[in-house]
Amino acid sequence: MTALTAELDIHPELDTASLRGQLSQERPLWTPRQLRELTFSTATELAGPLTGLLRYVPEQRWWLRLGLTRGVELWLLTWLPGQGTQPHDHGGAAGSFAVLTGRLTESYRYPGGPIRLVAHDTGTAVGFGAGHAHQVTNTGDVPAASVHAYSPPLVPTRQYASLADIPAEIPPLPALDLTFDQLKARADLEGP
Repeated sequence: MTALTAELDIHPELDTASLRGQLSQERPLWTPRQLRELTFSTATELAGPLTGLLRYVPEQRWWLRLGLTRGVELWLLTWLPGQGTQPHDHGGAAGSFAVLTGRLTESYRYPGGPIRLVAHDTGTAVGFGAGHAHQVTNTGDVPAASVHAYSPPLVPTRQYASLADIPAEIPPLPALDLTFDQLKARADLEGP
């Protein structure tokens, strides 16, 4: 359940002037730096309300949509120890995540580059461009939570058997040309 105003949808427990101000900016596309600033400020300024929303489920990562505009989607994810993603890209969307609690390990690669491994601790945020492919996992022994943002919203991801299979060029997938209500309905069904 979310509060809906025009083409801005914010979870009601997070509908603050600060978040509303950030999300209501007329941006058809957000840069990795802008997305990083959004996830970092959301994770730090709204840590208390976000912590109250956390749920952990053994079957898979859990997620909750925090905000949506025509230019960006914002999510809260939780990760039990051992939970993670398959190697994937974001179909040409830029993205970011900030670690709210715990530690997440990211293996990532840009086409033609080496595979790199980075541990992201509580309070860290990373932004990435369209050519980024990665795998994120909670390799620790305590639950983790993170805030994610993508622009444009709801671009499909491509999964790979391994990061070594990333092609020399990651072509962008087309952004969805939907009305805001259609975007919102699709976000409710699909998740991040």
